[in-house]
Amino acid sequence: MDRAFQRAKILSDHLLQSNSSQIISTNACLSYSPPELNELYDFDIKEMRKLLDGHNVQDRDWLFNLIVQSKLFNPKKAGEKVFISPDYNQSMEQQREMTMKRISYLLERGVFQGWLTAKGVEAELTKLALLEVVSMFDHSLAIKLGVHFFLWGGAIQFFGTKRHHDKWLRDTENYVVKGCFSMTELGHGSNVRGIETVATYDSNTGEFVINTLCESAQKYWIGGAANHATHTVVFSQLEINGKNQGVHAFICQIRDEDGNICPNIQIADCGHKIGLNGVDNGRLWFDNVRIPRENLLNSVADVSPNGEYLSAIKDPDQRFAAFMAPLTSGRVTIAASAVYISKIGLAIAIRYALSRRAFSISPNGPETLLLDYPSHQRRLLPLLAKTYAMSSATNYLKMIYVNRTPQSNKTIHVVSSALKAAHTWHNMRTLQECREACGGQGLKTENHVGHLKSEFDVQSTFEGDNNVLMQQVSKALLAEYIAAKTRNNSFKGLGLEHMNKPCPVIPSQLASSILRSSQFQMDAFCLRERDLLSRFALEVSQHQARGQSKEYAFILSYQLAEDLGRAFSDRLILQTFIEAEATVSEGSLKHVLGLLRSLYALICLEEDAAFLRYAYLSTDNDAAVRKEVKQVCSEVRPHALALVSSFGIPDGFLSPIAFNWIDANSWSSAHQ
Repeated sequence: MDRAFQRAKILSDHLLQSNSSQIISTNACLSYSPPELNELYDFDIKEMRKLLDGHNVQDRDWLFNLIVQSKLFNPKKAGEKVFISPDYNQSMEQQREMTMKRISYLLERGVFQGWLTAKGVEAELTKLALLEVVSMFDHSLAIKLGVHFFLWGGAIQFFGTKRHHDKWLRDTENYVVKGCFSMTELGHGSNVRGIETVATYDSNTGEFVINTLCESAQKYWIGGAANHATHTVVFSQLEINGKNQGVHAFICQIRDEDGNICPNIQIADCGHKIGLNGVDNGRLWFDNVRIPRENLLNSVADVSPNGEYLSAIKDPDQRFAAFMAPLTSGRVTIAASAVYISKIGLAIAIRYALSRRAFSISPNGPETLLLDYPSHQRRLLPLLAKTYAMSSATNYLKMIYVNRTPQSNKTIHVVSSALKAAHTWHNMRTLQECREACGGQGLKTENHVGHLKSEFDVQSTFEGDNNVLMQQVSKALLAEYIAAKTRNNSFKGLGLEHMNKPCPVIPSQLASSILRSSQFQMDAFCLRERDLLSRFALEVSQHQARGQSKEYAFILSYQLAEDLGRAFSDRLILQTFIEAEATVSEGSLKHVLGLLRSLYALICLEEDAAFLRYAYLSTDNDAAVRKEVKQVCSEVRPHALALVSSFGIPDGFLSPIAFNWIDANSWSSAHQ
């Protein structure tokens, strides 16, 4: 009590002090200063945006404007700016209803024209660009469109033949038919071969009979199934005369034109989720559901009226691979979407860090901008460099996808698997760092960054669990390695041509000029990849020599498989970034790209323990890398605003803290 009384008296004496000279003076109120007043634009941000987007810049801006103009996209004023964002305070049912209203709005304005009926590279690139814009507004809306056009529509395009195209594609494009995609089951996700739904051919009636034989066979997480879809593509085991012919795809109606569930089909809702509540994910059960023989999607295999199984591909493994090849579109769109959402997070966090101040570094001096702290630069700018590098990789992936041939299917599968995993992991890490970098403001839903985490978390597991995808990448690389060594051939494809050259040698001392050299950077990445591939092949063969099966030997070598998958992804991303940089003429734009490329390469060298674990770098060289990261961050810092402005994201797609956050939080703004 005595101590409490003493402290109270000291405080009382201080507050009642009559000498005005001893009263603490108050500082002037903080005011917002737009970063544009002080930050440099040393390069043409429009040219940088063209490089980043890669294609269809005008189409993207057209759709941005369509979205901003409509009240359906929930515009809200904060300060002097208007921002758009889904209303996450709505119930799950309301969010789903709004998703469908927004689809109708976009449909009426021709956004989806040609998405399934137009042909050619330009049509595909336009569709990809517009979907990327949609995903920047709302992941639920993008997923709803992705399921309808890319999965349901894509299955008909790629698995079906002319009879299916003529009957279904135009009605799908115009939303006369609302489609969904029933592959995943309660008991099987990544392991598609193991699904338990069965379609049995009845030669007496010329029909397939689809059955859910057990609870684990129920179709699960089927986007669109709970409320809106009228039809689905059902993936089932095909049985003919008691023989299982493997997984095939069938068209099945699940609702009539009035929305009533069809006979012998049961549908349940998957319920509320941590994100994507604008998508009506559902569960499906089939009980002796009969469909016409013509509803088998028969580009790979067919069944004659009398029950003869017909396929030009005799090997079951190759037939299954042919079925899976067209499904890469999902991984392509997810990899791209993840990069664009990283851009949103970084644009918000970096703009905030260019106007928010904290603490003074000199007595009575002004408070320091967050981004002028080296520690804050180290948090955000390497992620910015990675996002730039991954933009180049995304454009490479999209181009090989839209120009695909049967011969390139394997490359597209491996590259899309690697980049889908790398980009979505990067997106989650970026959003978390941006959320923390925005402090308490990052928790507010209106500021987007925090909520985007829960909305996009699912990308790590749908269309293939990231860890499983990376294992598939390593398995494909191992197959290439064994084939080349067995036949004494050179490596060709998957970017492994560097394996034909002498093994790179890392200098014993790494000066700054060497660390920033693209040749050194590629040498270091290639050294890691080729050594890990050799180690992985050796470890698998050693397990096999001890009597383990090839599959189990691969499973036992999972650590090297993970390291190799990362090495492949990092090298591919760096390679595409260097190629993009090479297209730019000498000048300020090329200089900044060089800084970003070096920062990307150096942060990968610093973060991956494999470089030290396998002695690709000495401890001294590792320290030199760490020091150079700090230096390059400081050189990127003056370009930070220009770099996020180059993303071309309209102000309304960002959030209040990216602009005048004082005005947006004022009393008058709170009562607008």
